[in-house]
Amino acid sequence: MFQFKQFSVNDERCAMKIGTDGVLLGAWADVEGASTILDVGTGSGLIALMMAQRNANAKITGIDIDAMAVDQAKENADCSPWKARIAIMECDFNDPVELVGKKFDLIVSNPPFYTADTRSDDAQRAMARNASALPLPKLMENAEKLMNDNGTLSLIWPAEIASEAIGEAALNSLFLIRKCAVYSRVGTKAKRMLLEFSREIQPTAHSEIMIYGEDGGYNPEFIELTKDFYL
Repeated sequence: MFQFKQFSVNDERCAMKIGTDGVLLGAWADVEGASTILDVGTGSGLIALMMAQRNANAKITGIDIDAMAVDQAKENADCSPWKARIAIMECDFNDPVELVGKKFDLIVSNPPFYTADTRSDDAQRAMARNASALPLPKLMENAEKLMNDNGTLSLIWPAEIASEAIGEAALNSLFLIRKCAVYSRVGTKAKRMLLEFSREIQPTAHSEIMIYGEDGGYNPEFIELTKDFYL
């Protein structure tokens, strides 16, 4: 069990375990003014829970293709202070029929993005990690369909292929308005890119964050970003 300041999360039945990527996205995504939030590939429900903590008025829907993860996310949500505002459902975002007729102010996702051979003895984990489970074009196409007119889409993506996500979003009339390069430590290349898209074309706000300081501990800016969650 992972204990955060206001909630706890179990992830033993989930293919993808709790990690820094999810915490970064959950802390960075802009939740202000959002009444409805969709977490695509919710896994243990971590990001959905972070959204509920950060926005006291929003109704959050978490979806996942993995039935075991869905059950675990439901349990985690039910044990949280916000169970009345979080709905978890089994849904394949390649064809999200369960969401027909719904619109969201914010769509957030820590999606599968590995394209190399990720075959494993653990088929559940391989599915959760590999981009073939949710190809980038489908992610962008269905995000655009489910976004409100003034909605946004926030993702975390490998920095070296961030241009692919930005280009695919533009093909679906979604435009980059904010990005944050994530570095492990000084002297390293950016490992991840936090990306926020909107239907409105506007100047892109750029920032960066370093996770670890020279002493090996968390960098002050990372501590500041995640201070409402980490004990």
